[in-house]
Amino acid sequence: MLLFLFFSGFGPFGEHTVNASWIAVQELEKLGLGDSVDLHVYEIPVEYKTVQRLIPALWEKHSPQLVVHVGVSGMATTVTLEKCGHNKGYKGLDNCRFCPGSQCCVEDGPESIDSIIDMDAVCKRVTTLGLDVSVTISQDAGRYLCDFAYYTSLYQSHGRSAFVHVPPLGKPYNADQLGRALQAIIEEMLDVLEQSEGKLNRCHKH
Repeated sequence: MLLFLFFSGFGPFGEHTVNASWIAVQELEKLGLGDSVDLHVYEIPVEYKTVQRLIPALWEKHSPQLVVHVGVSGMATTVTLEKCGHNKGYKGLDNCRFCPGSQCCVEDGPESIDSIIDMDAVCKRVTTLGLDVSVTISQDAGRYLCDFAYYTSLYQSHGRSAFVHVPPLGKPYNADQLGRALQAIIEEMLDVLEQSEGKLNRCHKH
């Protein structure tokens, strides 16, 4: 079975003239995820309107089994798995000096949406691999374009999305370390997803 997966990293913004998330995604693309995964990557501008237009269009075009977004956090010192996206509280201006007048992603959408991926399980699995990168869990993706994109994708996909925050390059990890960490994380995410859906299918048969 060919698994279709698309990845997004973000473009430059603010002090992040080189966005570590896009560099990490490009490193992952070089490493690959094996012949059974059809991997597509996109760089998303740090613009609310583009996110609102582009993410639903990509879901409609590809209908992937999973989409993983990767963003940079200036406060992060670990690679961070985000459990959920939030609908409201978007006040920060994007690269076009714009923010939504409603300060929310989806009018009348739920307050937050959880990923169907068990991030605790993924974090535990990756930690046992002995990588030279620390992986942690978060429930707050920051109420900026990262959180906005994550919620938009979760809403569009009924939870079949994931978000990974990476620290800026060199603080403390280089591009190769981030790429290899993403590779390990996504492989574990796909395995956890396959196992959980296998259990669901068995339950439905009984």
